[in-house]
Amino acid sequence: MKKQHLFIGGKPTESVDYIALQAPYSKETLAEVSSASADEVEAAIAAAVQAGKEMRRMPAHQRADILYKLSALLEERKEEAARIIALEAAKPITAALAEVDRTIETYRFAAEEAKRLTGETVPMDAAKGGEGRIGYTMRQPLGVIGAITPFNFPMNLVAHKVGPALAAGNTIVLKPAEQTPLSAYYIAGLLQEAGLPDGALNVVSGDGKTIGDVLVEHPDVAHITFTGSPAVGTSIRSKAGLKRVTLELGSNAAVIIDADANLDKVVPRCVTGAFTYQGQVCISLQRIYVHSAIADEFIRRFAEAAQKVVVGDPLNLDTVVSALITSKDVQRTLDWIDEAKQAGAEVAAGGEAEGGVLRPTVLVNVPRDAKVSCQEVFAPIVVINTVDSVEEGIEHVNDSIYGLQAGVFTNDIHTALHAADHIEAGGVMINDIPTFRVDHMPYGGVKQSGMGREGVKYAVEEMTELKFVMFNKN
Repeated sequence: MKKQHLFIGGKPTESVDYIALQAPYSKETLAEVSSASADEVEAAIAAAVQAGKEMRRMPAHQRADILYKLSALLEERKEEAARIIALEAAKPITAALAEVDRTIETYRFAAEEAKRLTGETVPMDAAKGGEGRIGYTMRQPLGVIGAITPFNFPMNLVAHKVGPALAAGNTIVLKPAEQTPLSAYYIAGLLQEAGLPDGALNVVSGDGKTIGDVLVEHPDVAHITFTGSPAVGTSIRSKAGLKRVTLELGSNAAVIIDADANLDKVVPRCVTGAFTYQGQVCISLQRIYVHSAIADEFIRRFAEAAQKVVVGDPLNLDTVVSALITSKDVQRTLDWIDEAKQAGAEVAAGGEAEGGVLRPTVLVNVPRDAKVSCQEVFAPIVVINTVDSVEEGIEHVNDSIYGLQAGVFTNDIHTALHAADHIEAGGVMINDIPTFRVDHMPYGGVKQSGMGREGVKYAVEEMTELKFVMFNKN
């Protein structure tokens, strides 16, 4: 049985404890994975502090070159990397390959941003008393970044934290999700091969509370970047003190479909947004508000398409929906479906599970307070309700504790602009699903969807300190 050690100070490091890692779909044991103690996390932070001296001095072109080399190595080994994702996350292999492609691009964006850490001149004589002075700003690394990542994008969400941190000259202690640590360790090995200094990236897997508490409370960690649940994010925020914090905390993303929408295009797009990777995406389409003029036709077509989605083995090239990450999540979603049915919702498709696989599920006329509507379902479940106007749809979209991304399908530019102004979300996608994301756009939410922004350029800004410098010429 393969043993996966911690990665501290540029080398594999044996841990006191190891935990068996099981594949969600096949249930085979993939590896015995290190479970870090608090002392081992402290050692990783110390290694990051030590490496910080070299990273801070490293020229921008050299940081960029390391990240370019990483992206090239990952491209050479794309199939191997995708197989790791598919096995440990039960992500269908086509989606896993797409994630690797995005990860390659994310590190390339990071390489480019390493060369763009620019400041600006400040016209000092714009203020009385500023004559004869030159002022300018510069960006400097914060130091040690504590990064905590989820299971659903085990390579690309790691890239969105590791790439910007290195581009800015920081060092990192990375805590990957307990279910998907192998992807993170794989990237650590490639970065070492690409020439990253020892200790600049340290990977510690194991219990979230043990590792998280040390990272959040340690005085040598300057910034915490976390993707996960609102409950954990709130706890991090309360414990972080004066540390910088970036939080991406999930959603129950919604789309509004106006009466003039082209259903030939909109239905397949919404099916993709709702069910790809079994809905385990922070911006997976969970709520649909469709205009009453086209509602019956939309629901019929959508339910028919949902029933044709291929489910099963993640290594099958045709699979779209495979096993949920744990058996507890299967039972939870079945309970939520039953609750909605008891409250009057109609099951138009799916609603049952086969082993760890929940079939794509479509629920119609769901009460707003049902869990499948008001909480984050993180499963292949979508609720469809009817509205009489886009304005009514906006009210329903905003009736949520979350606000990450939302979508609107309409051919009326005035309707689109009104929706963009009035929807309460970090991003509004016009004529697309809320599940749309490319890796250089700003990404983050409002309300309980979090604080701060990812997207490589914006993450670099979060991970640097703005310094002002003034010269007196007099």
